[in-house]
Amino acid sequence: MTARAVELRADVAIAGLGLGAIAAAMAVVRAGRTAVMAGPESRLGGQVTAQLTAPLDEHPHIETAGCSTSYRAFRDGLRAEYGGVVNPGGGWVSRICFEPLVGERVLAAMLAPAVEAGRLTVVTGATPIVVEQLGARIAAVRFRTPEGELRLAGDVVIDATETGDLLPLAGVDWIVGSEGRDAFGEPHALPGGPDSRAEQSCTIVAALVRDDGPHEVGAPPEGYAELRDAQPFSLTLANDADHEHTFPFFDDGVPPGSFWSYRRVRDPRQVGGPDAAIINWHGNDWYGSPLTAEPERTRADARRLAVAFVHWLRTEAPRDDEAGTGYPELRLAPEVSGTPDGLAETPYVRESRRLASARPVTELDLAPRAGLARAAAFDDAVGIAWYHADLHPRVGGHSSVYAPTAPFQVPLRALVSERDGAPVNLVAGAKNLAATQVAAAAYRVHHGEWAVGEAAGALGAVAVDRRTSPADIAGDPSAQVALQVALLRAGVPIVWATDLGPRHAAFVAGSLLAAHGGLDDDRLRRLEVRPDEPADTEALAALSRAAATLAARFDLEAPAPPERAGASWADLARTLADPILTAADALGHPEARHGVTARPSRHDPE
Repeated sequence: MTARAVELRADVAIAGLGLGAIAAAMAVVRAGRTAVMAGPESRLGGQVTAQLTAPLDEHPHIETAGCSTSYRAFRDGLRAEYGGVVNPGGGWVSRICFEPLVGERVLAAMLAPAVEAGRLTVVTGATPIVVEQLGARIAAVRFRTPEGELRLAGDVVIDATETGDLLPLAGVDWIVGSEGRDAFGEPHALPGGPDSRAEQSCTIVAALVRDDGPHEVGAPPEGYAELRDAQPFSLTLANDADHEHTFPFFDDGVPPGSFWSYRRVRDPRQVGGPDAAIINWHGNDWYGSPLTAEPERTRADARRLAVAFVHWLRTEAPRDDEAGTGYPELRLAPEVSGTPDGLAETPYVRESRRLASARPVTELDLAPRAGLARAAAFDDAVGIAWYHADLHPRVGGHSSVYAPTAPFQVPLRALVSERDGAPVNLVAGAKNLAATQVAAAAYRVHHGEWAVGEAAGALGAVAVDRRTSPADIAGDPSAQVALQVALLRAGVPIVWATDLGPRHAAFVAGSLLAAHGGLDDDRLRRLEVRPDEPADTEALAALSRAAATLAARFDLEAPAPPERAGASWADLARTLADPILTAADALGHPEARHGVTARPSRHDPE
C-alpha cells in the first residue's frame, strides 16, 4: 500500500466492471460527460465473462423489441463475431449462446472509442475499501489494488458492483436475503419475517469441451462423495411447484433439449472448432453459505463443489447409451473460460445487497394482471425489462422459485436511497436496486442489469449537467421527465410497446405519453400500441390526459387536443407532446433553458 493514493477523477465514478457498470459508463460518455470505472475482476463483463454465464437470459420479444439501442448493439456485435450466425452455441436456454471470450471482445470494442478519446478510464483488479464522505455527498471511493491504493472521485458515484459493495461502506441502509412474506405480502417470499442469511445460491461456473476420445480422469477430489450425495448430483431439475424433469446428457431428441445443449456456447456444426458448453446447473449451485456475509468461505466451497460436479459428469453421470456411467471425453477448458483451470474467475452472483426502501419494487408490482399486458406502471420509469422471478435455492435449504411476471419497468425511485442523511450523489447501478428478493430475481439477468446500469449512468450525467444530485432529480417531477426524455432520445425505452421502437418517428413522444397514462383501455390489453393506425376518441382522450399531466409538471398549460380527423396515434402523440419535450429538453440542458427555470437543488454549493 502506497502512502499516498493515486487519484483518478471524472464526472461520474463507477464501482464495478459488469454489465451494469458498462451500460452506465456508455450512458455517461454518450451524454458528453467523463467516467472512470474500477472493479476487482481481471476483466470486463461480469456475468458474461468473469462469471462465465455468457448465454443471455432474456424475454420472448428480445429479437425485435424490449431493450435499448445499446443493448441491441451488444447482441448484434456478438453475432457479427461469428459471421452472422444467430445462435453460435445452439444452446436452448437463450437465443444467443456464445463464448465468454467473444463477449469480452465485443464489450471492450464498444468501450474502446471512449477509452481512446480519454472520456473513459477502466481499472481492473481494484477492490473498494473506503467511501469518503463530505457532508451529504460521497467525495471519493478508495480501492485496494496490487500496485497500491487508488482513489476515484466524481460528482456522482454509481455502485455497479456485483454485490452492492459500496452500500455498507457509504452507510446506506441495505438489505439482503428474504424480507419475508409479512413485509409486503408477496406470494413467493419466505413465510414470516426477514431472514438475511436466506440469500440465493451462487455458482462457480465451469467451461467444458467435449473431445473425440476419453481422458484420464484421476482420483475424486477431496470431499467428493459427501458433496455428491448432499446436493445431490443429477441431471434432474425441480422447482417449488413439485415439477421436475430429467434431461438426457447429449441426445437432443426430446424437448426442450439435453443437459449439454442447455448452455452450449460453441456448436462445431455451425461455427467449427471444439464442442463447448458452460455448466451452470443445480449440481454446482452453492447454497451452503451466503456470499455477501461470508465471501471467502463461500467462494472456496463453491469452487470445491464445481470441481466435484465436473468429476461426477466425467465418471458417474448416466450415459444416454446406458453403457456404463460418466463421460471421460469431457475436460475443463481454459481456452473457453479465459482462466488457467477452466473455472470461472468469480462466482455467478444471483443476489446483491439492495437499497432498503419503505416502498421497494415487489413481486406484486411485477405480477401479471388480468386483462392487461403489462405489469404495474411507474410514472418515473427509466427503463424496461422482463424475466420471470427466478430464485435458485437459498441458504437454509429453501427450494427454487419460478414466479411469473408481466413486462415491467425500472423505476427511478429504486436507484437512490430514500433515507435522510444518505449520500445524495450515490446511485444503484446493477442488481442492488431497491427491490425485494423476489422482484430483484427478475431484474438480475443480463438485459435487466444493463437497463438499471444505463438508467443510472443517464441519471448521473443529467445530475452533473444540472449541477444537482441524483436524489434531487428523483424528487423533482419535472426533472424526472427531463431524464426520461434524455433516455428516450438515446434509444432507451421506458414503457413496453413492441411496435414503437427507437427508430419510429413517434418513439420519444409516444413513449413519454404512454408512460404517463397515455394508453387507452384497448392498448393496455396488448403490448402493441399500433402507432400508425388512426386514433379513436378513447385513444385521443388518453393521450390528452397524459399530456395535461406532463404539462403540469412544467407549469405549462395543457395542450389543446388536436382536431385532426383520421390522424394516427403517432401524429397525435407528437403534436401533444411537442411543448412538453421542448420544456424537458431545456430543463435537461441548463445552458439552453430558453426561459424554463430549473428548480434549485437543496444541495447546490452556496
